[in-house]
Amino acid sequence: MAAEVLKEISELDKRIVRALQGDFPLVAEPYKTLAEQVGISEELFLERVKAMRDSKKIRKMGAVLRHREVGFTSNVLVAWEVPADRLDEIARQMAACPSVSHCYDRNTAQDWPYNLYTMVHGHSREECEQVVKDLGKASHVNNHVMLYSKHEWKKTAMKYFCE
Repeated sequence: MAAEVLKEISELDKRIVRALQGDFPLVAEPYKTLAEQVGISEELFLERVKAMRDSKKIRKMGAVLRHREVGFTSNVLVAWEVPADRLDEIARQMAACPSVSHCYDRNTAQDWPYNLYTMVHGHSREECEQVVKDLGKASHVNNHVMLYSKHEWKKTAMKYFCE
């Protein structure tokens, strides 16, 4: 299946994705600059980006904020034990919280009953703990563990088609 998906992405589109993954040019015509890097016209570049977005190969494009440098110095991964029949409902509810950057489900294990994970960001531990408390209260989910980051070893966006 994965090989089939890769076949749907042309070499040109792969080159465009590689160009979009780098630093965005801070110039008057950034897409023209990126198109030149790829070796095509700006019009074709934008046409291919739109086509990839329309076909859902590109989900979004945006700035990456260095959250620690702007004051969001605390984050915590929260593992929640959510009833299976309410997982979708509670995941949507928690994902809607502005302080939650990631929300996903995982398999449980014999000694690990947690099946929903959220990454909560805040200006302090206290703020993170209040967000977690509010999420638990709103969803009626009480059993969770909070795993605070101690040290950030790597923080990069995934790079695709860089073979």
